[in-house]
Amino acid sequence: MGWQERIEVNPRILVGKPVIKGTRISVELVLDLLSSGATVDDVVRDYPHITRDDVLACVAFAAATIRSERTYPVSA
Repeated sequence: MGWQERIEVNPRILVGKPVIKGTRISVELVLDLLSSGATVDDVVRDYPHITRDDVLACVAFAAATIRSERTYPVSA
């Protein structure tokens, strides 16, 4: 199962921020927790209504978003 089955963007939920489907837990929150040193198990323990696969889907969503981003060099 890919991140597409677990992550949704709905303008009526958190003003359109990507969230774990069926929750108001944003991808941003999950990434912030992980980047602050929390483990996947920590996140699931603190938010028992989400799963390990939900947390990994947040990471996969972020990777896919960055992968599709275009960058343009700017001369100094």
